[in-house]
Order: sequence, then C-alpha cells, then structure tokens
Amino acid sequence: MVPADAPFDVLTALTSLGDGRFAADLPDGWQQGRGLFGGIVTAVLVRALEASAPDRALRSLTSELCGPTQPGPAELRVEVLRVGSAVSTLAVRLIQGGEVQAHGVGVLGRARARDLDGTRVSGPALSDWRSMDRLPMQAPLAPTFTQYFDFRSTRFPFSGGESVTEGWIRPSNPGGLRDAAFLAACIDAWWPALFQIETRPRPMATIAFTFQPQGDFDGLDPEAPLFHCGTLVANRDGYAVEFRELWGHDGRLMATNQQTIAVIA
Repeated sequence: MVPADAPFDVLTALTSLGDGRFAADLPDGWQQGRGLFGGIVTAVLVRALEASAPDRALRSLTSELCGPTQPGPAELRVEVLRVGSAVSTLAVRLIQGGEVQAHGVGVLGRARARDLDGTRVSGPALSDWRSMDRLPMQAPLAPTFTQYFDFRSTRFPFSGGESVTEGWIRPSNPGGLRDAAFLAACIDAWWPALFQIETRPRPMATIAFTFQPQGDFDGLDPEAPLFHCGTLVANRDGYAVEFRELWGHDGRLMATNQQTIAVIA
C-alpha cells in the first residue's frame, strides 16, 4: 500500500488493466468517517475518465458516493456512453468487494470557440496566504485526512456565524501534477459551510458531487495554495446544498462545485 504521506499524484495513480479497467491502491490514513475522504475517491474517478479520453479535457463530472470506500485495492471500470466529434460522455464505477462504492458520469470535450471566454462571477478579496498560519487540523475535531492538507483561514467552524467558508487550501505534499483531479480533491477538502452556523461538530457526508474545472495552471506558482469559497444555499430534511469555488492566487477562477450533504445525526 502506498504510504499516506506520499505525493498526492502518487496516491491517486492508476494502473491500466485494459478494456476500460484500472487498478487503484488507495491509502490508509485518509479516512473521513467510515470511509476514505471523498476528494481522493473523486480524484481517481477523474483520472480514470481522463485516461480513457486522453485527447479531451474534463468539462464536467457528476458523481455519487454510494458507500464508504476503504483503503486498499479498488477497481475502476469505464464505460463509453457516446463519443461525438467534440464531446465524449463516459461513465465510471469504483468497485470494492464486488460492490459499487462510487460512480460518476464525465463529459470530456476538445476546445471550441474561445471568443466567449471569461468569468461572470466576482472574484473574492484574496488575503496574503504567506502571512496566515496553518490551521491545526487534528482528530477528533477534524477528519483524519485533514492532517495531509494545508488549511489557512480567518473563518473558523462552529462559530455560529455566517454560512460561508473561505481560505487557502492545498495538499501538504502535492507532487508534480496540477490537473482536474488535483482540483477535485482541493475543492472537496474544506469543511461544510453548514459548520459555520453550527456551534458543535455533527457528522455529515457528501452524497452527490458536481464538479467543473474552469481554469488552467499556466503561469500560477505551483507551490501556492488555491483560494476556496463555499456558500450554504439551502438545507431541508437533513440535506444541505452548497456551492463552492476555487480561485488561483492571481484571481483566476479554477473550478466550481455543487454538493449535496447529508446531516447524519
């Protein structure tokens, strides 16, 4: 098994088995509750999709975490739903012990017209991450996997304040790759915005995840973290909807994300 403190691109590396099948060796130490951190599960889904359509970039991923993925071997199976002249639609499943623990549908497409390129949402006011201390993320108040991320923020959970999260985030040992899988893990790592209006920890889990890479890393400092913004949109019957964004240190939008989060207790 790969050591838990290995570079992130090593932790999420896949071995092709042919016929749309891939093997993963998922690390111990990256748990979040009964299973592995959802961001590392989503990252391997992304890697399998991109390996299956290497000439097209991931434009959108819609996924569900069906069960608690465990450390150790996992198989990923990719099914081609349709390949068009510009867009490929693929389904991917992560299987352990004969059961599907996560699945997703990815839309991958080549570049089209660029004359409409731009960001239509206002960027956040970016603080200087170098002047901020790294947050001490330790169990039992924080999930086990958070020890492998660098969090820097002036907003703290369980403060009973505004339902917004923001701050800088990156894996402590990111490795060399900066890609869609890297973005998927970073955007999922932050605590739910629902924690901002709570005054005590409560068990929660992401059950649906929609993700769109928006920017590339050209010209960004590869060692700099990304700026996370999260906003609680609504919650009902123990299910919350949250919108998230990742921004580069130069103000470019890097990724967007919507999550459905279940309040377990």
